[in-house]
Amino acid sequence: MRPIPVVFHLGPLQVHTYGIGLAITFWFGYRYFARRLRADGYPDAWLGGTFVWIVVTAILGARIVHVLANLGDYRADPVEVLAIWHGGLSSFGGLLLAVPTGMLSARRRCPRLRALRAADLVAPVLVAAWALGRVLGPQLMVAGGGKPTGQWFGMYYAGEVGRRLPVPLFQAVECLAVFGVALWVERLVARRGGPEGLVVAVVAGLWGLTRFFDEYLWLTHDAGSLAVEIGGLAMFAVGLAVSIRLLARARTDRRRPDASGALSGEDRLPAGR
Repeated sequence: MRPIPVVFHLGPLQVHTYGIGLAITFWFGYRYFARRLRADGYPDAWLGGTFVWIVVTAILGARIVHVLANLGDYRADPVEVLAIWHGGLSSFGGLLLAVPTGMLSARRRCPRLRALRAADLVAPVLVAAWALGRVLGPQLMVAGGGKPTGQWFGMYYAGEVGRRLPVPLFQAVECLAVFGVALWVERLVARRGGPEGLVVAVVAGLWGLTRFFDEYLWLTHDAGSLAVEIGGLAMFAVGLAVSIRLLARARTDRRRPDASGALSGEDRLPAGR
């Protein structure tokens, strides 16, 4: 079986499937976030300009962190630093630059959109886009597979010898599961008046945990593996701690007496008891 094609030609033009996949993923993220903004009563006309900066900083941050984490691989051939079509984009690096860029731009262009509300709205978008991006990105790039395997579901990837674990497909399934949890938490928050920030905290925690297990169990270890594992566990710990804190605060707020001295919400006893 031959590896999945990672490049094709349109006349003299060489087209990399990895780049096309990334473009489709960014387009999906833009359209889905715009739809969620409109559904929540916010304008989306401002999003176009912001999204351009998000894309630029996401790719820049992802490449910088990947290169720094694997610097030894690029010292012999520095030109490869620019060859992003060969893969090598760090998810953590992309988030590190793109998220602050998006938040700052949203605050300036759409002041009525609170930061935590924006984070809750965009969290399901990010994880859904990441699921799509795994299938249309690393799955179609050079050396996109994981550890060697003899299992029937092993696949051949350009630049790698023998069957490999189809880690991008595993990651896509993981992210779809996290996406489902995010929508479930979002419905609970809307129905019970839960705290802002809970959706993004849950998504960050679960996504960080999946990144740790992906790197530890399925991917071949290199110079950047330990950093990814530590980053994933750190994100899980922060997401879990913030989720617990938000839920505890919400519970306290529901039990706090209102101005008349009566308990509010579900803790208010019916008349006659």
